[in-house]
Amino acid sequence: MIQSLLIANRGEIACRIIRTAREMGIRTIAVYSDADAKALHVRQADEAVHIGPSPTRESYLVGEKIIAAAKASGAQAIHPGYGFLSENAEFAQAVVDAGLVWVGPNPASITAMGLKDAAKKLMAEAGVPVTPGYMGENQDPDYLAEQAAEIGYPVLIKAVAGGGGKGMRKVDSAADFADALASCQREAAASFGNDHVLIEKYILTPRHIEVQIFGDTHGNVVHLFERDCSLQRRHQKVIEEAPAPGMDEATRAELCAAAVRAAKAVDYVGAGTIEFIADASEGLRADRIWFMEMNTRLQVEHPVTEEITGVDLVEWQLRVASGEPIPLAQNELAIDGWAMEARLYAEDPTTGFLPSTGTLVEFDLGYRARIDSGVELGDLISPYYDPMIAKLITSGPNRHAAGYRLLEAVRQVQVWPVKTNAAFLGSCLLDEDFIAGNFDTGLIQRKVDALTTAPPVDDAEKSAGVLNLLRAESGDPMRSPLQRPDGSLDWSVHNSSRLNSLFGFRLNNAPNRLIRMTVDGEPTSVRLAEPLLGNRNKHYGRYGDAWSRLGEGFVHRFTLESRFHGGTAGTAGDGAILSPMPGKIIAVEVAAGDTVVKGQKLLTLEAMKMEHSLTAPFDGVVAELNAVAGAQVQVEALLVKIDAAEE
Repeated sequence: MIQSLLIANRGEIACRIIRTAREMGIRTIAVYSDADAKALHVRQADEAVHIGPSPTRESYLVGEKIIAAAKASGAQAIHPGYGFLSENAEFAQAVVDAGLVWVGPNPASITAMGLKDAAKKLMAEAGVPVTPGYMGENQDPDYLAEQAAEIGYPVLIKAVAGGGGKGMRKVDSAADFADALASCQREAAASFGNDHVLIEKYILTPRHIEVQIFGDTHGNVVHLFERDCSLQRRHQKVIEEAPAPGMDEATRAELCAAAVRAAKAVDYVGAGTIEFIADASEGLRADRIWFMEMNTRLQVEHPVTEEITGVDLVEWQLRVASGEPIPLAQNELAIDGWAMEARLYAEDPTTGFLPSTGTLVEFDLGYRARIDSGVELGDLISPYYDPMIAKLITSGPNRHAAGYRLLEAVRQVQVWPVKTNAAFLGSCLLDEDFIAGNFDTGLIQRKVDALTTAPPVDDAEKSAGVLNLLRAESGDPMRSPLQRPDGSLDWSVHNSSRLNSLFGFRLNNAPNRLIRMTVDGEPTSVRLAEPLLGNRNKHYGRYGDAWSRLGEGFVHRFTLESRFHGGTAGTAGDGAILSPMPGKIIAVEVAAGDTVVKGQKLLTLEAMKMEHSLTAPFDGVVAELNAVAGAQVQVEALLVKIDAAEE
């Protein structure tokens, strides 16, 4: 058995691997960049080695530094986690050549399945059905456009070396193809160092079904059944579950058998996932399910498989890498119950899902779920890495039970001032089509406005907000105002004049007078009366210049000054488009003096490994332009100023 293990990763997956390794008595070594010097995975490991600056291309993606750290620390093996170098065949071979144990598939298997076009050809030869499309070497844009037209729109452009939804674009018409291709290639080159793409026919009612497989060095390959990862946004998985809703036993048997054939075709060793796309227009049928790609690593969503099978997949990885056979035979594996996983991201769904950064002043994920996280209270969410901060996993005897428990879990999330998608996750779980199992990968796109709109704050909430502000300011969180016989309210607070100037409201000695305040940047008022008093069940706190309530995944801000942020990502009501985070401007679509319309793309910002479009908040004219392609910008830098069109 491996005795010492270096984890060539960070965040949640590094902590996940450390947990199992510790239970197995294996010494763990973490690696970290400048930004991660105080990260949770560094604190949890037995030893940690610094590998360079914060950008991934100078630290986590530098294989030589990882191997040097392993040798310096006396590590016997390297576990790559997922992402970063986990599917890099050259790195895997370098690990083996250095005399270290590689906790993953053979480099040849990674090579065979690493490029989507080559993998599809190999699978077709192995008798695994594949989606129709173009997988050739000719990458000339005009030629690719011709191929897309021949396949028939809509099509999907995919980076051949891609993963995680990066380097992937759906294109609905020939007019949109050139821009989508250029954007896809830029993102693919930045994320994977390879801008080659393939083109597939886009399935109009697609379900994303994948099968967990596992192989060992003794020639054994088993499957651990399927997962459904169809609830996605921009090809990024949001909620995953196992097993797949609507999957009958006959279809399951055929699908899983195809996955095992695919793994055997490349002599696969370790944990891997065979991903399929299903045309769900007539339900899940074996003749309407096609191979998409293979992920030659552990998946982010592996916990749902663990929950329904009772297997620790990381433990299996470490045992198989040590030369042991797979612990269980196929006939010893069975589905027990249902499991769901929600990915909690540091992002703001109300501003186009822009990533959010900062220190976790509040961080409480409750107790109703298995929590796989890479951060703790007080940790910093930096702009350098993927914005996922935790996974919430629940299980139950059936889908309804697992889903209800996950809903309760996301409602318990309390994070501030970093924004999260917790409320959005709750909205997805409550969607009637999702509950009925009648959904596909386009559900979120079709309903995004409804799924990202917070419910209005009613008078009871406003009243509770006022009272909690006063309780907190007076230093007595349990104290309530004294209600006089005439119905008026009296509250004695030290330095009440400061309260009046800070929060912009006043308690009057006359019954039911209005209290003026702002909620989420909008001026409002409430009559503070007896029926509205109370509500101590919500979590209130003061952060910066605002008081906030955290509960059921939503955050409502109570402030004095009204600053309206409207329109789409990165826009403000006064027409000032500010950078939502540190990043690099990769494209500017307008010039000073241009006339623009609401929703028109102004520029593209690259940050946290993704491209983000900033758009015009209303019709108007570009009055000021400070954005230059290639420039690095800081958070809240003024990039564009739009003057509203005259009516």
